[in-house]
Amino acid sequence: MATLSFVSKPLRVSATVVRYLLGAIFFIFGLNGFLGFIPQPELSGTAATFMGGLAASGFFFPLVKGLEVIAGALLLSNRFVPLAIAILGPITLNIFLFHSVLTPPNPISIFVLAANIFLAIAYKDSFKGIFAK
Repeated sequence: MATLSFVSKPLRVSATVVRYLLGAIFFIFGLNGFLGFIPQPELSGTAATFMGGLAASGFFFPLVKGLEVIAGALLLSNRFVPLAIAILGPITLNIFLFHSVLTPPNPISIFVLAANIFLAIAYKDSFKGIFAK
């Protein structure tokens, strides 16, 4: 099982709180992609065109929302946390860029990006093999 790189207890507690928050966000919003229990705001302009193209493909949303549910469940259950962080990295970056470029800024997208970066740093020992020569 992956261990936190942090030594101090307050930072371990912070990483646990952030892990639960990020897991809940992705689990809930991932399920919302399938069940539609949270109404989505209307998009306009370039954002609507972009999302319309993704939706028309029929491929993107089931894949991404399924990965969000799985990764969120992994974070909430404290199982395979580094894998969940790696899965959510590209999804988080796309969410942040979408809300930074195509729509008005969204504080949740900033939090999600910061939380994912924080957890990647907290579990940095698990990612050492990726950066080995």
